[in-house]
Amino acid sequence: MGNSRRTFVAGAAAVTGAVAAGGVALGTAPAVAAEPAGAQTAAVFGGGVAGLTAAHELAERGFRVTVYERRALGGKARSMDVPDSARGSRRPLPAEHGFRFIPGIYHNLPDTMRRIPFPGNANGVWDNLVAPAEMSFARTGREDLRIPLPWPGHRPAELTLDEIRRALTALLDTARSIPLHETAYFVNRFLVFLTSCDERRNEEWERTPWWEFLRAARMSYDYQRILAVGLTRNIVATKAEEASTRTVATLLEAFVFNALGRGADGPLDRILNLPTNEAWIDPWVAHLTGLGVEFRIGWTLRELSYDSGTGRVGAAAVEDPQGVRRQVTADHYLSAIPVEHARRTWGAALRAADPQLARCDRLETDWMTGIQFYLTEHAPLLAGHANCIDSPWSLTAIQQARHWPSRDFPADYGDGAAVDCLSVDISEWDQPGILYGKTAKQCTRTEVAREVWAQLKAAFNDTGRTVLKDSTLHSWFLDPGVDGLGTPNPTNEDRLLVHPVGTFHNRPQAATRIPNLFLAGDYVAVDIDLATMEGANASARQAVNALLDRTGSTAARCTVHTLFRAPETEGLKRHDRLRYRLGLPNALDAG
Repeated sequence: MGNSRRTFVAGAAAVTGAVAAGGVALGTAPAVAAEPAGAQTAAVFGGGVAGLTAAHELAERGFRVTVYERRALGGKARSMDVPDSARGSRRPLPAEHGFRFIPGIYHNLPDTMRRIPFPGNANGVWDNLVAPAEMSFARTGREDLRIPLPWPGHRPAELTLDEIRRALTALLDTARSIPLHETAYFVNRFLVFLTSCDERRNEEWERTPWWEFLRAARMSYDYQRILAVGLTRNIVATKAEEASTRTVATLLEAFVFNALGRGADGPLDRILNLPTNEAWIDPWVAHLTGLGVEFRIGWTLRELSYDSGTGRVGAAAVEDPQGVRRQVTADHYLSAIPVEHARRTWGAALRAADPQLARCDRLETDWMTGIQFYLTEHAPLLAGHANCIDSPWSLTAIQQARHWPSRDFPADYGDGAAVDCLSVDISEWDQPGILYGKTAKQCTRTEVAREVWAQLKAAFNDTGRTVLKDSTLHSWFLDPGVDGLGTPNPTNEDRLLVHPVGTFHNRPQAATRIPNLFLAGDYVAVDIDLATMEGANASARQAVNALLDRTGSTAARCTVHTLFRAPETEGLKRHDRLRYRLGLPNALDAG
């Protein structure tokens, strides 16, 4: 793939024009019939993945859709410009809330991506996905454990004797540090979950913390850091001591099947080959505009007004970009904003009309925020994601520009000096760091950057190699949604839904009891019990289907893909269902 933003901009007008004319651009999306007279209107609040997905599905079915977004289209998935970083004819350095991760367990989001035209791509923006060939657990004071991600078409990284020595050392060191009986116990626990029926998963395992399920308190440090904490704080962004076993183990099960090539859309790990807006969001907005979707940027939803006489939402109170309060009316209302913002817009009357809205107050959010470091040299890290397993702030990172095949980063961005972008997610904001002894929330923005850099160096520069050099650090950028750092009241506009025990039972359905109100977002109940772009996409599809059902529409329903279920385990799950109903443990559960 050699497409750059220049290529996209040059082709976007042609793509939009083709769709607007009723044609099929590149064969990736169905043609849309002319809008019927008196088409029903839909107001979609929130322009993130959920909102754009809902707009996409509704517009293809002839609805007149308007999307209201308070800040920027793409939501937490978007990339953004680093202010004042451009020089000459170059574009600003690209930044983001956090790096994209689109694993092969996703099916709904990839389906949407295939239907978004992109110049030169037979499969739309889906063809902009590339698969890193490896991942690693970066250890502090020990060799990093590098794990190849085999998949047809993957080309192994260049190997040297030194790299082979380091890889084998790390593998044997890790194998030695987790005692054999602990490894066997973990495998048994996974098999217990794998053969557990849905009732046991939804009740017993939903109410059991992952830490307790694994008996982590009695195990070795590496068992705790890799198998308990590593699968929760660093990936699911929740605490192992609190996280629902159902949530964590469901994700682990899906990844295991993905690695085995079962029920997968593609490789275990996929990222975009350009900054997110260039590779995905901008083409999506162009396509939706061609489908007739209207966008109102800078418009903030304040309240959905409930009409007790009709039992419906009568209007939406919004603020326009000038701060003027306005009333928006539509036939249907779809709330696709994050739960911590959405629940502020549900008044007492609306909550009384549907008790599941009030249950959303029990959903919890936490901080998981990105910072980017721009480098003047390509650091020899690895071709994929690195999980800094021993870092106090639970850092995960990836060198992005090395995965952009066009390799035009220095020529097209910033001042031309930066050649790579090391994108890092900070998952733990409430533990002291190694540089200042303060939590991330207690640090200033500059202190956060210095602390993260120090923790990265502790993970990568600890076994005889200087991988990250201070002299190559060009600049950094911390997500602007975080504010007030170093003060008594830090805030985060882009919090992440986390999954303490019991969360599953408080997630709402896409359809509400209010006939013209529907919910979409990563907090809505879907098959993937996790705050993900896949969940946001699937929930929007469910919301559109519910809307179509309510209106008696004859339009085709959205396909909603579920996580892969191995047929080989279904018989064991049926056996466990009988045991569960008799009050017996799973047959493999030795306690």
